[in-house]
Formats: sequence, C-alpha cells, structure tokens
Amino acid sequence: MPTHSEMVARAAAMGPSLIDAQAETERRTHYSAQTHRAFSEAGFYRILVPRRFGGFQMAPRTFLEVSRTLARACPSTGWMYCLGATHALAVASLFGERSQSELFSGGDFICPATIIPGGEARRGTDGGWEIEGTWRYCSGSPYATHFMGHALVHGEGGAPPEPMLFVLPRDQWELLDDWGEQLGLRGSGSHGITTLPGARVPEHWTLKGHLSDLTMAEGTPGRELHGPHYSGGPLSFMNLEIAALAVGMAQGALDAYGEAMVSRTTVLPPITARFEDPDYQTWYGEAAGLIGTAEAAVNDAVRQWESLCEAGPASFTREEDLRITAMCRQIILLCWRAVERHLFPTVGSSAVRHGERIERVWRDMSTLHGHAGISVLLPTRAMRDLARTRFGRDQ
Repeated sequence: MPTHSEMVARAAAMGPSLIDAQAETERRTHYSAQTHRAFSEAGFYRILVPRRFGGFQMAPRTFLEVSRTLARACPSTGWMYCLGATHALAVASLFGERSQSELFSGGDFICPATIIPGGEARRGTDGGWEIEGTWRYCSGSPYATHFMGHALVHGEGGAPPEPMLFVLPRDQWELLDDWGEQLGLRGSGSHGITTLPGARVPEHWTLKGHLSDLTMAEGTPGRELHGPHYSGGPLSFMNLEIAALAVGMAQGALDAYGEAMVSRTTVLPPITARFEDPDYQTWYGEAAGLIGTAEAAVNDAVRQWESLCEAGPASFTREEDLRITAMCRQIILLCWRAVERHLFPTVGSSAVRHGERIERVWRDMSTLHGHAGISVLLPTRAMRDLARTRFGRDQ
C-alpha cells in the first residue's frame, strides 16, 4: 500500500512531461491515453476507493495534494483528473454496500458529475428508474467508467419536480463533441454527455435530493463500512477540490514567473536580471505570500474536514459544511489575486502570448471563475446559508 508521500511524489515526477504536453492536451481536449495509463498504474484512480473493493482508501488530503500537484504542472490535467476521480468518495459515503460492490466492481473508478439537473427520471416497470437527458461540463468524462448526475422527478398532483441523484454506468451514455473552444481549461475533458435510448438504473443506485444539500449529521453507510472519512460534508469537499486546484494553478504560474526572474532582464534601465530588481522582487514576493497563504489555508481546511469526520456524525453539521465552503471561496480569491494582480501584468507581453505557461494559467483560472458553483453558488447562496444557519434562520 503506497504512502501519502509516495503518491504525491509520483504526481510530482510526472510534472515535467505534463508541462511539455500542455498544448497537445488542449488540442485534444483531454489528457492522452498514455497519461491515463500512467495515472492508472500509479494508483491515482483508486486513492479514494475503499480497500474492500480493491482501492487504497487513503485520506482525502492525499487525493487533494495529488490533484494540486498535477494542476501545478498542467491545470487542465489536474482539473480533469480531480473532477473525474473525486466522486469515489461520494459513492463510498452515501450509497449502501450492495450499490458500492456493484459500482466499484471494475477497479479504477472515474465518475464525473454535475450539480445542475439536466434531465428527467421516470419510474420503470421493474421498480428502477429510466433516465433521459443531457448534462454539460462533465469534467473527466473521456475516460469515465460512470457518470453521477441529477435528474428531475415530477411530483404528483402538480407538485414541483424534485432532484434525484443517480449513478449511470458508461454503457448507458455517450460522449458529446462539445469541448475545446472555451477560453481556458480546454484540455480538461469537460465534455457533455447524453443518455442512450432506454438508459436505466436500479433503485439502489439513486438517492433523493441534491448532492450539495445532503446532510451527514446522522451518519452514512460509508462510515459504517469504511470509517470516518466517508462521512464528510459533500458541499465543502466539492469546494476543497476547486480550492486545491486553484492553489496548484497559482503555484504553476509562480514557477513560470520565477524562471523569468532568472532568464530575463528588466525592461527599463538600469538593465539587470529581474531577480536583482526591487520591483520584480516585490511583485514576486507579494504573489508568493498570497499563494503560500492560500496553500496553508487549504491544508488546514482539509485538516478541519477530516477532524470533523473523525469526531463523529453529529460534529459535521450543516453550519460546519458551509463554514469550510466559505473558506474555500477565500482561498480561490487569494490565488486569483496573486495571478491576476501581480504575476500576469508584470511578467511581460512575450510571456503571455498564446500557449505560454502564465497565459494558460490566466485563461484557466478565468474559466474556473465561470464555473456555476464558483461564480453563482459560492458568493451568493452559500454565504447567505452560512449566516442563516448560524443565526437560526435556515428554516
């Protein structure tokens, strides 16, 4: 069984090749089959899969640090890997033993998900559910083994439809050719998917409600089966993923800026190496401080998330889920401030041409901010819900 350090070292060792392949990854719209095999051989797709189903059952911090390390080299690759592999944690936490034994039977588990309902579910004659719809922005879908989504179930007697969470195997849907023209994250494999005719799932592969609203306060099947880390708040973990990726992206931009500090000279006299110039020293230092603060914050947010799991189901309240979510928003903003305010404007126009590393990070982080969860849910509903829950106004 690999250790935390070994898994992170495996990811770091892949960094140079991922950096070299960035342009090709964007053209392809996802990382290569060779990279996919390397991830599988390294065990990355099994980090969060429970041991009883052939996984490594490692701590969430290991998964997030591997994701951050990959994103530091190639943001698209880190994003695609993270959002494809992360939902092993949700499945192993929320679904029963029968469901898990079936869903994890293939070994590697890659299951992109979306937060916006994109279809309908109708009760089938066999008691299961017929699923029909199209879901966009399914990051990680090119090599996916499953898909996790939300469908609307129409209520009886004119009642408004309610969301239902489901997991759909790969033979029930097809990949759409609709990714690659966006501003950034062009290589993140965030294709849409659509169900094939007759797509259906059994009842025990579904859950009532929306993933972000599910509470862990009464315990989970995963806690009983695998231990405390399979009982954490899903909303906060979704945002820990993005926060870790944002830190990795910003670190990659700082790496590239540091290379320019050594290899390039100042624009104005006295002409000297940039690392000797007080202004460049200041810009680098400001960015490094912001990114270092963000890294420390995400590490501690993950520690708090794991500690709440270990303290018992009653400890991971809705308020705690929202509080860690609010922390993630600030981590993302710190990373964006470092890149957008200090690194991108001062590195020089030749370093922000199309395909240059800092230019790519700027595009990728701009697209990150266009994610509905980051730009809409986080700064509005999530912040309000935190205050309402804290002061007893959540009813």
